[in-house]
Amino acid sequence: MTPSSILAQKSKRLMLFCGRSVPGLGEKIAENLHIKLGDIETKTFSNGEIYVRYKENVRGSDVFLIQSTGSPVNDNLMELLIMVQAARLASARRITAVMPWMGYCRQDKKSAGREPISAKLVADLLQVAGADRVLTMDLHQGQVQGFFDIPVDHMTALSILAGHFRLKQIPQEQLVVVSPDVGGVKRAKKFAEKLGDGVDLAILTKTRPSHNVAEIMEVIGDVKGKLAVMVDDMIDTAGTIAAGAKVLTDQGAREVYATCTHPVLSGSAYQRLQEAPVAEVVVTDTLPLNPGKKNGKIKVLSTASTLADTIQSVFLDESVSRLFEGDDQLF
Repeated sequence: MTPSSILAQKSKRLMLFCGRSVPGLGEKIAENLHIKLGDIETKTFSNGEIYVRYKENVRGSDVFLIQSTGSPVNDNLMELLIMVQAARLASARRITAVMPWMGYCRQDKKSAGREPISAKLVADLLQVAGADRVLTMDLHQGQVQGFFDIPVDHMTALSILAGHFRLKQIPQEQLVVVSPDVGGVKRAKKFAEKLGDGVDLAILTKTRPSHNVAEIMEVIGDVKGKLAVMVDDMIDTAGTIAAGAKVLTDQGAREVYATCTHPVLSGSAYQRLQEAPVAEVVVTDTLPLNPGKKNGKIKVLSTASTLADTIQSVFLDESVSRLFEGDDQLF
């Protein structure tokens, strides 16, 4: 074997596999990378245990595993962990867990005695399973990256979402971006900047008497006669969106829109959004919508291009922040 052929044998090979949580997004990412998804067998036994087997050789490859840990959260998380370990045992050179949505990321601190910090536990599990790197989007709090001892590429879909509203060509002075709580002000401010320098910012103050229950107290800022866009990282039960839209309408907002990266949409979320005074709900495909609960208000934008570009940069050992000029990362 000649030296050049030996070098060719040692050259890096990108392989992309997708779990069962977001098959549509996986296909789109593969199309953007101009490759095919790798062949992987995943199934669930009758007792609920999950089985994974790579049906092609991954030895020495740079393996990217796409899996959002949405509903059923624990099944999808366990499937990802098994995918990671199977790749490690099959001698993959490097394993990157591509998690468009990271389940348990809201449980990032102890708010009361004897509570877990589940986001840290998930980070530990991924590392013990054998992940070398994590690529994710719009964590509930950016500091969750600190739970990992491996590199984390934390992307955001704000540019994708803002682009949708820019296409509406609404005069900036008629727009107001609304943060659903004080903790989301940084995200809302960045979103407003992407819409234009003349876009105002407002904040909803709320209390949470219990988990998944939100009570809007008041609006800080002027929304009267304006088109209000509520922006958040996720919509779960849609309680905040429904209550916030009502308060904004009562305060004189001309029209209310809602937008987020992750459409968790659990419980009565679809019904709440349908009944809420919201003109449109703009989300991304980091999580699939429930096909049995159609809602004409929901508009889905794809994150495939952003994720594909990031995967390519990681594979080529190029700077992700330089690629996006820092604009698609939340630090």
